[in-house]
Amino acid sequence: MKRAQSKQAIQEIRSALLLMLNDAEFHSGEDLADAFSLSRSAISNHIKALCELGIEIYSVKGRGYKLSFPIDLLNASLIAQYLPATKHHLLQVENLVTSTNDLVKQLQPSTEKGHIILAEAQSAGRGRRGRTWVSPFGSSLYMSMLWRFEQGYQAMSGLSLMIGVVLNNTLQQMGVKGCQLKWPNDVYFEGKKLAGILIEVEGQAGSSTSAIIGVGLNVNLPNDVSGIDQAFTDLSHISVKKLSRNELAARFIENLWKALPQFEAQGLHPFLNDWQTSDLFFNKPIKLLMGDKSVQGISKGIDASGALLLESAGTVTAYHGGEISVRSV
Repeated sequence: MKRAQSKQAIQEIRSALLLMLNDAEFHSGEDLADAFSLSRSAISNHIKALCELGIEIYSVKGRGYKLSFPIDLLNASLIAQYLPATKHHLLQVENLVTSTNDLVKQLQPSTEKGHIILAEAQSAGRGRRGRTWVSPFGSSLYMSMLWRFEQGYQAMSGLSLMIGVVLNNTLQQMGVKGCQLKWPNDVYFEGKKLAGILIEVEGQAGSSTSAIIGVGLNVNLPNDVSGIDQAFTDLSHISVKKLSRNELAARFIENLWKALPQFEAQGLHPFLNDWQTSDLFFNKPIKLLMGDKSVQGISKGIDASGALLLESAGTVTAYHGGEISVRSV
């Protein structure tokens, strides 16, 4: 327990330190040491740790430390302003985690349905099929929500598609137009990936099932970001106005809390039209990759179960998720 408390104390110090450095002014090591009742050496170590997360901090002899550019830091109080007071306890904001999905899994047995975790950075973020999700500090939304389905796994058919619809609708509410949905779990803008969704399931067949809903949304990625193996974009390049990560997170969370009970009761039906309207590949030639096999045809959208409909040789076949990848032809 002491070790966990120590980690929490370190996170709180570094979060407060970032907040102080985020005012576009230099702060001397002596002033920072006095503010936190620490030695200048300890402050220096905290600064180094923050730099290792990818945060650019100027260190100028005789002047002190300053962020190279302001960061729109996540703030639980600001996010909560947009959310119902009765649900504020479901919101959790962290600094650095391995992955938000992993943290939800750890809390899952005892935490409430609808509990959500946001983090400034992930050291081991991941996407679908075990791919790495590059997670620079303070530049995106990394978040996960727990939702329990009492009717079991069968009640979750098409869940990732519904999440994509809700995210796209949220972006439209924030003034971001023209995004498209790529089956089964991505949001694109002009052929470049903007966001990804990872659903992880825990539970046994025939019983209540827990879904850990993970979402990564690129907001303002560093110019020198590396490790992303496909074309990508972020909101800073496609939005006509600067977006607040806190407001964006709050709007999305609120929309999810409203949509998930509807999805539980009615399945994918209420969301089908929005999906079809934004379908990236509708009526376009595509290729489905399934292990060492592939099949080509014309995309015909999705059905009420969330299956992808592919027309090939005059026949329309439904393909469900799993290990299928979709490519344009």
